Order: sequence, then C-alpha cells, then structure tokens
Amino acid sequence: MESTNTEAPEYFHKVVDCQWACPAHTPVPEYIRLIAQGRHADAYMVNWKSNVFPGILGRTCDRPCEPACRRGRIEDEPVAICRLKRVAADNKGDVSARMPRAPVNRIGKKIACIGAGPASMTVARDLAPLGYHVVVYDADAKSGGMIRSQIPRFRLPESVIDEEMGYITNLGLEMRLGERIDSLGALLKEDYDAIFVGTGAPRGRDLDVPGRQEAARNIHIGIDWLSSVSFGHIEKIGRRVIVLGGGNTAMDCCRTARRLGGEDVKVVVRSGFEEMKASPWEKTDATHEGIPILNFLVPKAFTHADGQLTGITFEKVTPVIDEKGRRTLRPTGAPDQHIECDDVLVAIGQENAFPWIERDIGLAFDEWGMPVVNETTLQSTNDKIFFGGDAAFGPKNIIWAVAHGHDAAISIDHFCRGNDVRLRPPPGVLVSSQKMGIHEWSYDNDISDEDRQVVPQLPTAEALANVKAEVELGFDAALALAEAQRCLNCDVQTVFTTPLCIECDACADICPTDCITFTVNGDEEELRPRLKAPALNLTQDLYISGALPTGRVLVKDEDVCLHCGLCAERCPTGAWDMQKVVIDMTHAGGCSK
Repeated sequence: MESTNTEAPEYFHKVVDCQWACPAHTPVPEYIRLIAQGRHADAYMVNWKSNVFPGILGRTCDRPCEPACRRGRIEDEPVAICRLKRVAADNKGDVSARMPRAPVNRIGKKIACIGAGPASMTVARDLAPLGYHVVVYDADAKSGGMIRSQIPRFRLPESVIDEEMGYITNLGLEMRLGERIDSLGALLKEDYDAIFVGTGAPRGRDLDVPGRQEAARNIHIGIDWLSSVSFGHIEKIGRRVIVLGGGNTAMDCCRTARRLGGEDVKVVVRSGFEEMKASPWEKTDATHEGIPILNFLVPKAFTHADGQLTGITFEKVTPVIDEKGRRTLRPTGAPDQHIECDDVLVAIGQENAFPWIERDIGLAFDEWGMPVVNETTLQSTNDKIFFGGDAAFGPKNIIWAVAHGHDAAISIDHFCRGNDVRLRPPPGVLVSSQKMGIHEWSYDNDISDEDRQVVPQLPTAEALANVKAEVELGFDAALALAEAQRCLNCDVQTVFTTPLCIECDACADICPTDCITFTVNGDEEELRPRLKAPALNLTQDLYISGALPTGRVLVKDEDVCLHCGLCAERCPTGAWDMQKVVIDMTHAGGCSK
C-alpha cells in the first residue's frame, strides 16, 4: 500500500500510535498479546527492555500511550495499557535468570551517575552490560530517587521498588548510597570518562503571601512532606488540612493526609477543575476518598494567632479571554473566603536546584537557571557531562526520565568510544505475515466488544486506615484477559497487493467498520468525505492503492480499522495479507540486549 509516509518506522508510527506516544517506545500490542496468552514473563521482559520499570510504571505512569490508543477512537475508553503492564509484573514469577549478567571483563571506561532515580538507573542499566564501570551516587540510603521518596506507598509498595532497582544494581554497579555530591567540579577532577546528572527537580516551590513566616510551623512544602512520610519521619497531621495545588503531587498529598489523621482535607486550586495538571484518574481517586476540590480560589494570606496557623484567606477569580485569545484569571469582586485549617501542604510545583554545580566548569545555564542541554544527545556544553530526567528539562514524569536515560546512554557510549554523539542507532524493522493457513491467523482477531475493565480497589475504610496499604488491587486473570482482548492489534497491518486485486469488492462488503472504499482517486480534501465512512480525522493518513484495472483505487481509513483480518480471509486472490510490523528500538551499543 502507498502512503504519504513511506519509510517503515514512519508508517508504523502512523498506525501503532501507542508505541510512539510512549517516550520509551514500548511495543504495546506485542506485550498485550503475550498477557492474553498467559505468557507474563515474556510480556515483562518486553517491557523491561524498553521502559525498565514495568512494575513501578504499571502503577504510576502518566499513560501518554493511552490517549493515543486507537480503541479510544471507536469508543470512549482506550485499552488499560498501563494496568496491563502491572499484570505482567505481578504474574511474571522469577525472571532473574533472564536478566543480563555483570560482564566478566570491563572496557576500561568509568561513568559517574549522580542521583539514583529512574534516569540515572536507566543509564546504568544500559551501560553496565557493555562493560562500563558505573558508579551511582545518591544522598539517600536506598536507590529510587523520587520514585521512593515522593510516591506514596499506597500507590507503590516499596517491595516493587526494591525488586526493580535490584535488577539493575545486580549488573555490577558501584552503589555509593548515602553519599551526597557537593561539588561537580571536584567530581570532574576524578577519573571518570563521563558524568551523568539525574538529580531530578528536588526543590518544591513555596508561596510568599502574608502570614507565611508567622505560621511556618504548620505550613509544609508538599514534596518534602511526602519524603518525610515515606521515610517514617512524619506519622500524623492535623484534623483540618488544606492542600494548595492542582498537580499529581497535590493529589498524593491530600490522599496521604487523609491516612495520617486528616478528617477534613480540602484541595484548593487557582485554576478550573479541567485545567488542573493532575491526571484525570488521580483527581477521581482523591474525590472517591471524600476529598473536595475547590477551584478558582487564589490564596491571599495565611491567618494565624499567637504563632499558630488558623486558616487561609482566598480571593475568588474567574477565567477571562482577552482580545488576543490569551486566558487570564481575574478577581470576580466577590467577598474573600476564609477556610479554617490546622496544617497546609504547599504543592504548587517543583523546580531545579543546582547549588552544587560551579559556574566555572564549562557548563552554560539559561535564564531560568537550567543547564543548556542538547535535546537529542542530552550532552551539556561541557562535553563530558550529560543531563537527563527532571534535571535536564524540568519536572515531567518517570517514563520521560527513562527515555532520557536511554538516549544519554547512547551518547555516553559514543562519547567514550570517540564517535559522534549525534549518531542514533537505527531501529530494527521486522515484517512477518501472520497467515498460518486458510482462514487461520497467528493472533486472536476476535475483537472484544466489552467496555474498559475497572481495576478493583481496596475498600475505602481499609485503605484510609493504613498509609502503606495498596489501594489498587490490580486485574485478576479473568479481568486481564478481558481487557487484553480489547486491543486492536495495531501492529498487525493489512497489506494490500494491487496486481492481485480483481475488484470483486468482497473486502469492502465484509468490513465491519466500512473502512475500505473502492472509488475514483482524487485530492485528499475532496476524497475524504466521499468514502463509505467519511474519514474526518485529518491526523490519520489515508492509505491508497495503486491504480486498479477499472481506474479506481482502494482507499483504507486506518483510523477505524479493527485489524480483524476479515478482508484477508474473504479475499479470493490473496490480495490482502495481515503482516506484523515490529520496530525494535536499539539502545547503547547499537543492538538489542
């Protein structure tokens, strides 16, 4: 078939959107099929290669793949890709024998990774099997970075962190935990061939309004407070709690506060509910636990008496669109609102802090105090130093940190071998027919009509009674199979061979979604509305055959194709085939590990 995009990776990109929406390019349909077959260990290893932390991400990922899932184009809800990842992790059994081993011989290159979070540990995971001596520094006593310190245990059990960090540390890393780096300049003078900085965005933003200093004892920075809870330094909070902020950290703060004695916990946000940065499911989980979210309120002052916090005064605002289309918040003129509280958790954002990086070591910083970093290579203006994760471009999420780690490892490998760091190893492309015999295919093409399965949860009373009790219980075998069968197998493509077509129109007749049309060719704008099912999604290319004997062409709207293979089953000449296209993204070393 012809397309406006002819290279195999780009063709794949246009159809298997879930893989390309994932920064780590996880082959989603492949591991979902493995789960459906009960091959959980195989599914886990597919995930482990690309996203490194399947059990962690199966519980905490921001799910960039799910909005791209084509199931969401034919009904409201995409496949629960993230929670299926957890299914593989929970049911894989012992996979230690399938993990890479620490190399017997090293290549004589030594790499320092500053921070033991997801970006640094991905760099270490990719480089250690190649023979690099990787040294990981972190001020905390355990690896994991913000995964361990800021994500509550009711979302992510510590045992999962220990297991998946352990797979990496077992590769022969030198772990210098509990050792803080106070000078990057001093580290540069040691015998490291390259340095990777993956220290995250460790500083929470504060709120400078009247009363902040007077009531400081009961006003806490959200990420610092979560860390203190994670490490057991804080075990209770006041009865009335206000959480300021609308991101995922704010949702973690309010839900944690409910478990530590907060009976009246409120989230207050300056934006509207839909504009909040928190993931939709995070907001749902918070409201499910009885936590109201109050919107369009801006804090004006902390009120206090005799050094004791008494509440916050808020100004009511409303969104206004100016003549240039810019959205601003303006006071409504309504009377200020005062909400009483005993404690406040400030979760209004995070920022980077690099007081330990000297400004005379060849590193350039931008106007916001961020290092100048190449977005592809992750190399800084000091050729020896690379950045990744939140330390490179500001706060984002775990899966982006993993992607940065992969890219930085490629660059560090090239740098240490004297190659151009801009070189990126091309992906492997494997195309294989799925035909096994007449009307038989190697994959299950019976598309499920079921709605998205709901993940079972611990009863709310039990969940709120224990800050370490995991709320989501995960899919059992039956639910996992039902959800996996909702996948449309987007990596199994319908491939059309024009010379074999006799224009019987049988494929168009049997197609359950009317995505196939035989018609006179034309300009795309004119062609789209006259297909059997008008192709209105302009972001999805049309796939158009060569000219047929009658002068017509075959046009296929991939946007609504179910990949059921009925066209290939019905075709009397074999003009249609179902072919699986696998893009294998390569990492450091230029080949799969």
